[in-house]
Amino acid sequence: MKSWNDFFKNKKIRIVDDSNPTKLGTAMGSFALDDTLCETTGKMSDTIAVRFWVHSKTIVLGILDSRLPEIEAGIAFLRSQGYDIVLRNSGGLAVVLDDDILNFSFILPDSESLGIHDGYELMTSFIQEMYSDLTNEIEAYEIVGSYCPGDYDLSIGGKKFAGISQRRVKKGIAVQIYLCMEGSGSKRAELIQEFYKKAQAEASERFDYPEIVPSTMQSLSELLGTKLTVADAMLRVRNLLSSVSDDIYEQDLSTEELPIFEKRMTQMIDRNKKITDIIEENE
Repeated sequence: MKSWNDFFKNKKIRIVDDSNPTKLGTAMGSFALDDTLCETTGKMSDTIAVRFWVHSKTIVLGILDSRLPEIEAGIAFLRSQGYDIVLRNSGGLAVVLDDDILNFSFILPDSESLGIHDGYELMTSFIQEMYSDLTNEIEAYEIVGSYCPGDYDLSIGGKKFAGISQRRVKKGIAVQIYLCMEGSGSKRAELIQEFYKKAQAEASERFDYPEIVPSTMQSLSELLGTKLTVADAMLRVRNLLSSVSDDIYEQDLSTEELPIFEKRMTQMIDRNKKITDIIEENE
């Protein structure tokens, strides 16, 4: 496949900055917004959207998590720890979001037949270059014992700090990553470990949920021994994009995109009905 910079070169790059956790509120809005941008960006061959998003104390569940034997007990535990809970529309399992975790999405037009593998490789190579001044040890492979494990877990020395997912809508592709910038990666992993314990994941006969080993996860600041913030990561993304494109602009949703967002948000609310019903019944 082409390198990430070949793919971005000479493209218009639209920045959508939702890094203020209060801007969208619920993380449902982020998944609806990425779907909206997939629809609109998918119609343009010359534009890529890059969206930053941060959400305070939220656990994002995968569809398989909603089928845990005692999901009600798991949700009650997460709520007792002060977390919102959202069921996402992309693949994967439970992950932690908070103010020290940056998510960003590349929203790409599917005009060059970018395969699933290619999308993951594009994001991996971007992150490796983004931190090339600090380390050349970022690798992509499954970190057994981490939460939401996958072939493209990003790690240093076997300790995971990031995970990548993809979502394809209409003719658009969203390649999404969460970067654990600061704080304790193992503490976040302990939270998901306890969630699976409360929800009795080991009793499931339909799916083998991950056995969380908290020591497999750390933040990037922990791994590199230096303070690396969400703001620093966003600046690095912008600087790297500026090295390949002279046409970078900021634009929130347009008037034409708002009805699409409303439709996608309704779909997310419907998808989350089981979770919200459980929360309402116990509060």
